[in-house]
Amino acid sequence: MPGTVLLLAASPVGKGCLVDAASVLPVLAAVPPAVLSGTETANVVELADPLEPQAVLTRLRAAATAPGPLTVFVTGQLLLDRRQHLPHLALARTTTATVRYTGLPWHWIREELRLRTPGTTTLLLDLHADAETWQWLRAHPLDCGRSTAVYGRIAPPPSSRRTVAAPAYMKAVATILRSGWRPPMEQLHEQALARLGSEAYGDLVLGVPGVGVPGVAVPGGAVPAPAGFAPRTPHQPEPSRPHAPDGQAGADRRREIVRPRTESEAARHGVDDEDDPHAAITTAVQDGRHDAADALAAEHEQAAVRSHGRASEQALHWAEVRADLAMFAGDPARSCRTWLAVASARLGAGQAVDAPAVESAVDRAHHQWGQIGDPAAARELGAALADLRARVPGRREGALDHIRRQLRQLQTLGS
Repeated sequence: MPGTVLLLAASPVGKGCLVDAASVLPVLAAVPPAVLSGTETANVVELADPLEPQAVLTRLRAAATAPGPLTVFVTGQLLLDRRQHLPHLALARTTTATVRYTGLPWHWIREELRLRTPGTTTLLLDLHADAETWQWLRAHPLDCGRSTAVYGRIAPPPSSRRTVAAPAYMKAVATILRSGWRPPMEQLHEQALARLGSEAYGDLVLGVPGVGVPGVAVPGGAVPAPAGFAPRTPHQPEPSRPHAPDGQAGADRRREIVRPRTESEAARHGVDDEDDPHAAITTAVQDGRHDAADALAAEHEQAAVRSHGRASEQALHWAEVRADLAMFAGDPARSCRTWLAVASARLGAGQAVDAPAVESAVDRAHHQWGQIGDPAAARELGAALADLRARVPGRREGALDHIRRQLRQLQTLGS
C-alpha cells in the first residue's frame, strides 16, 4: 500500500522569524518519495510558507484520511496565543499579536491524526520556540496524540533578535535519507542528533518510539528527557563543523520569560493576574528594565527564604527566575553562577544527581558558561562547572570532556 508524506515548513515573514524553515524543503525534496515514507511508493504533498491556517488544515486532513502509512515532517516555530496560551505553528503572516487568527493551532494537528490506526503515523518535528512559548513548554507537554510516534527537537529562543536559525535537525534527517535508505525511525532520530553534536545541547529532544505515550514530555517529565545544554567553544568558533547561528540557545530579551498563571492556577492560589509578580517581571523585561525585574525577583526570593528556607522549592524557583533574568539581561556569567548555585542547593538538599531539576540546572549553567566573553570569568566558572559535571554528567555523553577541552583552551588564552 502506498504511503503519504506531508512536508510542512512555515515561519513568519519579517522580524518575528526565528528559523528559516523553508530552507529545508529543497533537501527533503531531493529524497525519493518512497524513502521519505518508508514504503514502496508514496504520494508527497509540500507546503512551503503557507499563508492560511485553513489551507494547511485542508491538506493535513486529506493526508490524515489517506490509507497506508503517513509521515509528517514539520519545520517551523511555535507561538502562544495571548488569550488561551495555546501553542500554534506560526505561518507566513503570523505575528505575536495575530497568532490566534493567523497561526495553525497545534491541537488541529493532534485532532486530525487522532483517529488514524495506531502504528501508522510518524511525526518528525524541528521546531523553534520564542521565550514565552519556551517557558510554557517547561510546564506543559506538546500533545501530539497517543497514536502518533514523535521524533525531533524543539530549540530554545535565540540570544539575539537579529538571529535566524537553521532547521539543523531536519536537514540532518534529510541528508541521511538522501543515501537512499530509511533506517528505523529510532536510528534515524539518533543519527540526526549525532550529526548535530553539541548544537543539540539545550534543545528539548523528542523521541517517542511506540504507541500509547503522549507525544512530548518537557523538562522534568517522564518521556523523553531533554538533551543537556552545552555551548560552543567559548570565545572561539568551532572548526569541526559548519558555523551555526547563535539562535540555537538563549532567549529573546524582549519577550515574555515567565509563564503567566492560568486561570485555574490563579484561582487555586488566590492570585489575580494583575497581582502576579511573574507578569510584572515580564513587563519589566519587555521594557528593558532588567535591574527592576531582577530586584522584584530578588524580593520574592528573600521572602521565600525567610518563610520556607533557602533550599525550598519556593526559594529555588525564584533563584531560577533570576538566572533566566540574567540571561535576558545579557549577563551569562551571572546566569551561569546562579544556575550553579541552584544545582548545588538541590544536591545539598539530598536530591539525586539524575533528578530532572538538578540535571536541568547544570545543563543551563553549562549553556550559559559557553556564552561568557571574558576568559577570566569563563576559567573561574568553568572550574566550578567541571566539578559539578563530574557529579551530574547529564543525559548526553561528553559534557564533562567538553568542559575540560574548553578549559584547556582558556588556559592557553590566559598564558
